[in-house]
Amino acid sequence: MTTSNKRTIPSAMTIAGSDSGGGAGIQADLKTFSALGVFGTSCITAITAQNTVGVRGIHEIPEELIADQITCVLEDIGADAVKTGMLSSIGIVETVSTELSKHDVANLVVDPVMIAKSGDALLKSEAVQAVRDLMLPLATVVTPNIPEAEVLTELSINSIEDMKAAAKALVGMGCNAAVVKGGHMMGPASDLLYDGSEYHVFSVERIDTVNTHGTGCTFASAIAAGLAKRLTLYESVSEAKQYITEAIQSEFNIGKGHGPLNHFHRFWE
Repeated sequence: MTTSNKRTIPSAMTIAGSDSGGGAGIQADLKTFSALGVFGTSCITAITAQNTVGVRGIHEIPEELIADQITCVLEDIGADAVKTGMLSSIGIVETVSTELSKHDVANLVVDPVMIAKSGDALLKSEAVQAVRDLMLPLATVVTPNIPEAEVLTELSINSIEDMKAAAKALVGMGCNAAVVKGGHMMGPASDLLYDGSEYHVFSVERIDTVNTHGTGCTFASAIAAGLAKRLTLYESVSEAKQYITEAIQSEFNIGKGHGPLNHFHRFWE
C-alpha cells in the first residue's frame, strides 16, 4: 500500500468578474495563479458577456452570494493572498470590504478595475468613492493603471514624476503601497512602485501588439501570487513584471480585437 506525499502549497483568492472570452477577470487570475505555482480560489462578483472586441452585457451577482463565496473559501481553505478586481457597484464594494475585514487576510492586492480594454465601463461612477474609502485602507498594495489612478487621485499623469505623485497620493488614502501601471504612456512600458518610503521603476521596451487583453488583471494577480509565496512586495512586483512581459512577448492571435496573453508561456511550446 502506498501513501501520498502530502505537501503544502500557497493559495490565493481572486474576487472579480468573469470574462466569457477567457482573457481577463477571474479566468486570467486563475491562469496566472496556476502558472506561478499557487492554488487559486475565486469569488465571482459579476458575469460579463464579452470577447476580444467588447462587452455585451454585465450581470452582477447578488451581494449575499458574494459574501457566501468569500466566507466559504476563507473559513475552509484560507488564502495567503487575496486579489480584488471588478467590484462594479457600491453594494458590492461594501460587501467585499466587510467580508475581508472579518477575516485575517495577510496580503490584499486591490486592482481598481474601471474600464475594459475595449473601453466599456466596469465600475459605476458613483462607486469610485467607495473604493477610495473602503478598499484602499485594507490594501497591501493598490495597482491602478494611469486612467484609474487619475480618477482615484484626481491628478493628471503624463510622466514618471506624475506617477510618483499619484502613487504617493494613493498611499495617503490608506493603502500600504501603490503600483501605478504605465502602459498607457508613450515610450518604454514603465510601472512605478511606491512602498511608502521609496520609489522603484520597473521598465522594459514596449512590445508592439494589440493582444493585451487582461494585462492589468494578470499583473495584479502575479503580484498576489508572489506575496502568497512569501516574497517581499518588491520581489513580487519584479517577478510579476517579468512574467507579464514574457506573456505579452509570447502572445497568440485569438479573436478579432484585443487578444489575450499567453499565461502558460513557460509551459507551452
